[in-house]
Formats: sequence, structure tokens, C-alpha cells
Amino acid sequence: MSKVPALIEELAKPIVDELNLELVDIEFIKEGRNWFLRVYVDTLEGGIDIDQCAQVSERLSLLLDEKDPITQNYYLEVSSPGAERPLKKDADFEKAIGKFIYVKTYEPLKDMKEFLGYLTSYDEHTLVMEVRIKTRKITVTIEQEKVALARLAIDFSV
Repeated sequence: MSKVPALIEELAKPIVDELNLELVDIEFIKEGRNWFLRVYVDTLEGGIDIDQCAQVSERLSLLLDEKDPITQNYYLEVSSPGAERPLKKDADFEKAIGKFIYVKTYEPLKDMKEFLGYLTSYDEHTLVMEVRIKTRKITVTIEQEKVALARLAIDFSV
């Protein structure tokens, strides 16, 4: 796994904190022939606007011009994580209690690897979801270590 996100987090976190924003995620990925450094930021309450993203981008770009840990060429993108923001940290899951989420597991649980439903509770070891399967609702408990991916989702049934 690349060490770039951790190195960039050390540079970006003070900027984001000073602007009273939240650093949601950092990706360093190759798409085609190009590398992209994607920094996702959000406000602590509400949503972020383009001017706030631009502020982070400008300040981080200046800092990267001075001391960039990345050797190859890349494109810097600073944006909102969107409505379906990833859930990675404990605080992300805690804020998502009561919200509609999508979870993909490394291995099947109840013969399924993908779950879409409401997060009813969370602790550092497990998350509990209320999932609708056809016409019935079931409660699913998923161990944190088995979660491959988790994000907020949009419930189109309401």
C-alpha cells in the first residue's frame, strides 16, 4: 500500500484544521497514464462549497511546491466527498448512526457480501444494520474487521 496518503495527510491536516474543515480521505491513484492526488474535505456541520475547496487546494499546492513527497507527476484535486462519503474512521460511523449506508464485506455473511440499510448502532468492533430483504427487515451484525468498504448511501425508497 502506498505511503503517499499518510505523508499528504501530515501536510494537509494543519491547513484543513485551520480552515475549520474536516479531512475526510486522501487517495493517490493511477487512472490510465495519469496519477491523481485526491483530497476530500468537508465542513464539520453542513456541506462544503467550491470556495472552501479552492482555499485548501491553493494552500496545499503551495506547500507541495516546497516539500512534495511525491516524485512522479500528478494532478491535485480537492473536493467534497459527496453525498455518498466513505465511512472509515470511528467518528464517521458514529455520525452515521441512524443513516442509510452501504457496506461491502470481505467474505459472505448470511450468504451476502453487500448490505444496504440503516446503521442502528456502532462500536469499535461491530456495526449493526437494519437491512430490507424483499419484504422483510432483518438485523445484521458485521464485525469491523470484515468491512471492505462502507459509505453513506441514498435511500430511494423513501
